[in-house]
Amino acid sequence: MLKLYYAPGTCALATYMTLEEAGADYTAERLSLKDNQQNSPEYLAINPKGRVPALVTDRGVLTETPAMLAYIAQIFPKAKLAPLDDPFDFAQVQSFNSYLCSTVHINHAHKLRGARWATQESSFADMKAMVPQTMGACFKLIEQRMFKGPWVMGDQFTVCDPYLHTLSHWLEGDSVDINATPKIADHFKRMMDRPAIRKVMDAQKA
Repeated sequence: MLKLYYAPGTCALATYMTLEEAGADYTAERLSLKDNQQNSPEYLAINPKGRVPALVTDRGVLTETPAMLAYIAQIFPKAKLAPLDDPFDFAQVQSFNSYLCSTVHINHAHKLRGARWATQESSFADMKAMVPQTMGACFKLIEQRMFKGPWVMGDQFTVCDPYLHTLSHWLEGDSVDINATPKIADHFKRMMDRPAIRKVMDAQKA
């Protein structure tokens, strides 16, 4: 059985949703970031990075969302969450998810995690002020050049969809109007119609 360590409102939501979409046999353990549980000795023994998510498998622990999503797609091929029979198409999935991880998520993190990159309060304020612009630009690029429709990769729902949906939840808090990107706004609504997505979102609220 797989075990996911997560915290509500974080990028761990993407892996949580994907496990549910895959029909995986898994458990999910919530960590409280407010109580700094991600830096507890018990959790650091699982993930020394001190971040969520972490996915415990029978072969060891996986971290980093793109890696976890690719792993789930591959161990549950019947769920058809990635084009596993075409190396180029699979690489496109990886490219999209890597962009979310390495660029979009980092832009969002500048709002509250400025201490990762600077020490001056003025720097924190400057980084925070840029977040609406940088996040808006990222989602505009996704809308215009990367989103194929009706799902991220086209007709087939893939692991890209829970990941995009997760980061779309952050837009309002980043002062970005999701309706400025109508295809992504429509995607957000259709994702919420999926039973697996609603189940995970309800669990986040519990």
